[in-house]
Formats: sequence, C-alpha cells, structure tokens
Amino acid sequence: MKAALWYGKNHVRVEEINEPKVTKGNIKIKVKWCGICGSDLHEYLGGPIFIPVGQPHPLSGTTAPVVLGHEFSGEVVEVGEGVTKFEIGDRVIVEPIVSCGKCPACLEGKYNLCSSLGFHGLCGSGGGLAEYTVFPEEFVHKIPEGMSYEKAALVEPMAVALHSIRIGNFKIGDTALVLGSGPIGLATIECLKSAGAKLVIVLQRKSIRQEYAKRAGADVVLDPNEVDIVEEVKKLTNGVGVDVAFETTGAQIGFDIGINSLKFEGTMVITSIWENTVSFNPNTLVFTEKKIVGTLAYRHEFPATIGAINDGRIKAEGYITKKIYLDNIVEEGFGALTGPEKKNHVKILVTPDKGLL
Repeated sequence: MKAALWYGKNHVRVEEINEPKVTKGNIKIKVKWCGICGSDLHEYLGGPIFIPVGQPHPLSGTTAPVVLGHEFSGEVVEVGEGVTKFEIGDRVIVEPIVSCGKCPACLEGKYNLCSSLGFHGLCGSGGGLAEYTVFPEEFVHKIPEGMSYEKAALVEPMAVALHSIRIGNFKIGDTALVLGSGPIGLATIECLKSAGAKLVIVLQRKSIRQEYAKRAGADVVLDPNEVDIVEEVKKLTNGVGVDVAFETTGAQIGFDIGINSLKFEGTMVITSIWENTVSFNPNTLVFTEKKIVGTLAYRHEFPATIGAINDGRIKAEGYITKKIYLDNIVEEGFGALTGPEKKNHVKILVTPDKGLL
C-alpha cells in the first residue's frame, strides 16, 4: 500500500510499504481523509520532536522512518479477535493515543500523560497518511450518521482545543485571549464561543487569517504590528485583563503577550509545541498569582467533541481549505503549508483514494 513516511527534517516521501495485518483487539481501517497537523509541520521543519530516531519508541518498538498522519477518518474493513464494538463497514474516527495502560498516569485515566506516550502517525505504530492502518478498538469512535468523513477528520484538532479549555478551568461568562489563529487557534476560538465565553480577543497579524478568526467567532482581532495588544486587552476588559489566555503560536511574542494580558489569578494555557526555549521572569506570576499550565492532546474528549460537532454547537465550517491526493503530499501539502500561501490554509485534507477527489 501507499504511505507517507517521515525520514528526517524536510524529508517526507510517499512509498509502497506492507499493508498492516489486524491483530487481537484491533481493527483495520481503510483511510478516507487525513489532515496535516501542526505537529506534522513541526516534525517536517524542525523534527524529530515526537518521532523516535536512533532509539526505538518504547511502545511501538520502531524508529524512523515512520508513517505520518493522526487526524483521520475511515471505514472498518476487518476486525481482530475479541473486538465487540465494531463491524465491517462502520465509519470511524481514530483517537490516535498510543499509551501503555500501566503507568501511574494511565491508571488514573490520564492516558494522554502516559510515561511512554506516543501518537499514531508519529511514534511508528502506523498512521493515517496511508491506505490502511490498524488500531486498538478502545481508541476508535463511530462517526454519527449524517457526519461526513471530511468533517470527522476535524474531530481530532477540535478535541485538542476542547481539552485546553477544560485544563484552563474556563467558565461560562469568562473572557479569553487566543494567541494565533492557525488551525488550533481557530478551533480554540470556536470551542470558547460554544462554551459561553463573554469575550474572545485574538492576536493575529494582518492576513486572511484575521477573517478566519472572525468567522470562527472572535469578537475582536488585534494585530501586534498595529496596536499594543496588552493595552488593548486591558481597555476591552475594564482595565483588568482576561481570565484565560491560550497560547497557540509557539513564539516568544505570544508567550509574553499572553502572560501580560491576564488578570490577577488568571491562567495561561500553553497548547503550542515549541521548537525553541523562552525566557520570562517568574515575578510576573509571583506578584499576581497568575498561572501557566500546559495541555497535551486530549483525554476522554472525543465523544463530547463528536457530539458538539454533530449537533452544530461546534460548526467546524470553513476549516478545509484544500483537498489533495496522497501522492502529492510533499509539494501540495507540506509545500503549501510552509510556502508563500501558508497563511491562506487552515486544514489540508489528504486522501489515498483518488476517487474521493
């Protein structure tokens, strides 16, 4: 079968590999659509980050090259021994967590914090940028009737945003600042509005992404090249600052503006994956009892996210800006997301089935 494999920084290629075999407790999925994630871009531009190189991943037992892709939907074509929840023909989404199930975090149900954590599509256990993949039944979810395969492929990034809101203890009526309006930033905006945010302010430099942010539900969009964001946030919140800030840029400017825009006892949630370190003075937290908290992926949010998209509370409209064939992923996928047109794109979906285009 065809699959997109990561070999190294700026080195992804589509190759023929062996089709995976279904095993006990697992289901085999024929992939319909798979999104290219910001994590994939980080691996492409600055990796390895999550991808095992040199030393095998403790759970997959493999090293690079690895099959990419973790935001995907597909159809069940085979079920392994002991599988009870799925049948051939079921339409499904994969929650791409690879966890041990035995460490303290897993035993507390916090499988996204597994001491050996991996992600399908990054750790070498297979991935969605392929014709077929195999995954454990416990991390597979059915697509509701009426939801398209394309929209189902958006559940994973929306679940990231929903989890970040929960980690930030965001409450109905709170105010928020979202730093950046890439795919996760936009998902965060939309989830905040569906969660009852009183005010959502967004930092976004001038580009079409400002319009994307407004479409997602942003009340105010500010360009740091044009205004003092912290000053404007204070004006919009009666001099207090926002309750919660969500950092999705992975840049020092987002980190700094996020902390300085918080009210006393406010919380900054860091959703972004970082390629470089940042510096800050902890007195910023000490003198105002502000908090910084990290958030990773999701746990137990997929059912809620699927339900919210299915009933329209989260519209997830306008996110898909391009659909491409797997064979063309390097030029039309990674090239588009890292080249001159990158600001125009939110989510590029990839299919191994040319008939779907």
